[in-house]
Amino acid sequence: MTVSNPVTRDLLAVFEDVRSRLLARLEGLTDAEYLWEPVPDCVTISPGTDGVFRVAALFPEQSPDVPDPVTTIAWRVWHIGNLCLRGYVIHFFEDVPALGDRHEWPGTAKEGLQELAEDWERFTTRIAALGDKRLLEPMGRGGDFGKESYLKLALHALDEVAHHGGEIGLLRDLYLRESA
Repeated sequence: MTVSNPVTRDLLAVFEDVRSRLLARLEGLTDAEYLWEPVPDCVTISPGTDGVFRVAALFPEQSPDVPDPVTTIAWRVWHIGNLCLRGYVIHFFEDVPALGDRHEWPGTAKEGLQELAEDWERFTTRIAALGDKRLLEPMGRGGDFGKESYLKLALHALDEVAHHGGEIGLLRDLYLRESA
C-alpha cells in the first residue's frame, strides 16, 4: 500500500512492523496452545450447544479487590481482531459491511489468525484512505469518543495490539515450557 501523506505513511509503517512481529510470534500456533487455559477460570472462547465458538465475556468483570482474569491466546486474538480492530471499523467508519456476530470467533488457531489478519486489513485500509488531514480531525462518530481524532483511535489500537500481543507471547512461552 503506497501512501504519500507523511503522518499516515509513518503510522501505517508502525502498524506493519507491529503486525509482522505479532504474526511471526504466532507462527506455528497450535489449536492446543490457542485454547490452553493455564489456570482455572480462564476467560476464553468455547463451543456452544450449536458447536459455534463464542467468547465467554466481552469485558471480564473487574473489581479493585480481585485481579483481572487470565485469558487464553484465543481470547486475546479475538480481543485484538474482533473487539478492537473490527469494533473500531464498525463504530467509527462509514459504509461498513455486515461483519457478523461479534461474540463468535473461530475455534482453531489457523482460522482465528485468518480472522485477525482480515480485521487488521479492514482497519488499516480505512486508516490509509483517510489521509493526513482527515486523520487529524475529530471522527464525529461513536459518542464521546467521536470528538477524538482518527489518529488517537489508531494509536489506541496500537496500544491494544502491543499490550495483548506481549501477553500472547508470554502465554506461548509458558505453554511451551509447561508441555516440555
